Amino acid sequence: MNSFYVFSGKKIKRVFFLVVAAIFAAGVVYVESDNITVFSEGSPSAIYSVPTEKKLIALTFDISWGETRTQPILDILEQKGVKKSTFFLSSPWSKTHPDLVKKIADAGYEIGSHGHKHVNYSSLSDDEIRKQISTAHQILTDMTGKEPNLIRMPNGDFDKRVLTIAEQLNYKVIQWDTDSLDWKNPGVDTIVNRVMKKAHPGDIVLLHASDSCKQTHLALPIIIDQLRAQGYEFVTVSELLQQTEMNNKTIQDQAMMMEQIEAAAGF
Repeated sequence: MNSFYVFSGKKIKRVFFLVVAAIFAAGVVYVESDNITVFSEGSPSAIYSVPTEKKLIALTFDISWGETRTQPILDILEQKGVKKSTFFLSSPWSKTHPDLVKKIADAGYEIGSHGHKHVNYSSLSDDEIRKQISTAHQILTDMTGKEPNLIRMPNGDFDKRVLTIAEQLNYKVIQWDTDSLDWKNPGVDTIVNRVMKKAHPGDIVLLHASDSCKQTHLALPIIIDQLRAQGYEFVTVSELLQQTEMNNKTIQDQAMMMEQIEAAAGF
């Protein structure tokens, strides 16, 4: 007697998803063995969030170009009484906008480096990586009078070499656990909903104050109000890091990994 097993479209999709997930996970382990040894204790790693039970959250703003979006962001932070946040500034932008850099520093906000050239540092030689980080470091130090020790790499790109060199230059590489996607200009409601859905104690939130992000200043006051209503306190990244010994997330958490698999598979 012959028997047949009929696959429904839903079952085929699920099987395909599981296969893709398995291949992706294996690929991550393989690739990271050569590029980012974040699964080994003692190796340098990027910081995505800080484990804490306190409702502390760090709003971070990247700036690499433009001059029309930064001031509205600063105005909103002042109006809402948010005295602590972290700005990651590219050094070329800083050199051409000293007045805005001064306003950020005078307001008491933390300033981190966003590097010099806005390129993927993993594509550079060791010497060039060191040069890019050091050049930005000197410019930001000269402009603010303080040496930055936090860096967010352009495009969030890095590999093991970048992490190692940054550590040698006394930098901590800061990523994010919540990407607002404001850089896509997806709509104010989408930005707000994404942040509120993903926010958690010890979270680092990625926002932008560059001119290409046209909706951040509209979403920001709503985000601030809603986070406060949930009991969150705004702190700098450095203050967040001081809260606990860093059992920080490395490269990607499982939720983010599965999210990317689903996007790649078209689910």
